[in-house]
Amino acid sequence: QVQLVESGGGLVQPGGSLSISCAASGRSFRHYALGYFRRPPGKEREFVAVVGGDNRQAYYADSVKGRFTISRDHTKDTVHLEMNSLKPEDTAVYYCAAGPIPVRQESLYGFWGRGTQVTVSL
Repeated sequence: QVQLVESGGGLVQPGGSLSISCAASGRSFRHYALGYFRRPPGKEREFVAVVGGDNRQAYYADSVKGRFTISRDHTKDTVHLEMNSLKPEDTAVYYCAAGPIPVRQESLYGFWGRGTQVTVSL
C-alpha cells in the first residue's frame, strides 16, 4: 500500500522554527517530485514548496521564499520542510504530495499524505 506520512507538526511562537517530514512507503518515489501544500483555516489548499527527483530543482511559493527550505533524502525516501521565521499566517494543515514533475499545480500530484497541523501563535 502506497503511503505518504507526515510528521513533526505542532505549535510554535511567531518568529520560531519548525521542521516537518514526510516518509514514503509502499513504493519508491526516488524519481518523483516531492512537495508540500497547505490549507490555512477557512481557505483552499495552496502550494508551498517542491523538490524534483534529482534533488536539484526546488521551487517555493513567494510567501515562504527565503524562510522555508525543502530537501529530500533518497536513501530513506523522505522529504523535509524546514520552516523559519514563522508567522501566524503560516498556520495550516501541511500536506505532503508526490508527482511526476516539480510543479505548483496540485492536480498533477497523484499521491497525498493525510496532513500535519502547524500552528503559529503566542
